Amino acid sequence: MLIGVPKEIKTHEYRVGLVPASVREFVDHGHEVMIEGSAGQGIGFSDEDYRAIGAAVVDTAEEVFAKADMIVKVKEPLSRECKMLREGQVLFTYLHLAADPEQAKGLMESGAVAIAYETVTDDRGGLPLLAPMSAVAGRMSIQAGAHYLEKEQGGAGVLLGGVPGVAAGKVAVLGAGVVGTEAARMAIGLGAQVTVLSRTAGRLRELDLLFGAMINTVQSNAETVERSVLDADLVVGSNRRPVLEQFAAERSLALDFSDIAEGCRQIQAYAADYPLAAILGVDDETLLLAATASEALGL
Repeated sequence: MLIGVPKEIKTHEYRVGLVPASVREFVDHGHEVMIEGSAGQGIGFSDEDYRAIGAAVVDTAEEVFAKADMIVKVKEPLSRECKMLREGQVLFTYLHLAADPEQAKGLMESGAVAIAYETVTDDRGGLPLLAPMSAVAGRMSIQAGAHYLEKEQGGAGVLLGGVPGVAAGKVAVLGAGVVGTEAARMAIGLGAQVTVLSRTAGRLRELDLLFGAMINTVQSNAETVERSVLDADLVVGSNRRPVLEQFAAERSLALDFSDIAEGCRQIQAYAADYPLAAILGVDDETLLLAATASEALGL
């Protein structure tokens, strides 16, 4: 199979569909790989890095789309990319079609076989191609949250880890999936006081075994969510629910990493009422960490 990797053209998108290590795997298994020139430049991979492991580097995206049997991308295709797809060609990328009916229409008109990373499941019902980006987003949430808690960023001036004689900051994580678990892991690493809320008792037991006394695990309901959110310095929302409407504490900071199509869109209306809240979706965070995200996608 001839696999094509065009350069991502969406604004501020630096990730690449295949890093050189992933290309090598395809080549070693007998496939051919064609990549558009400078596709990996945004994360430090030169065209020569790709040539060295057997990929062909071409000048234009048009050539990639015209010749490849399968197109591998990161972001959903823009309208001009949809027009370059052809019947029977395979497109493998994140799509998020629920939020973009025009894209869905364009893909259907192209006749291409579009496979969305976020819908691929493994034999246990997991989402192996969504999990890496969720892990990046979860870990980044604490890094970003710590930054936005600084006074210069409009925050309360709280150091999450505290110092001897001063209590550590409080972090509430809503949801115990991949994003929530990785957010908790990073917050623990910084020395914060961490509370994870979930409706799934079995998952809370797993986190209790994993982290022990380093976190508090709490069954999620209206009362416990309200109490934890109002008491926290930093709240990470990872379970597709509009949490900002519950904020009353001016010193709190909310970072929402729920699904773009379902979570962030629902809570945008609350942003004006909570000036310290940073509304950040999974895509926004992972593209800021394009090198890590690209390599994680290839695992």
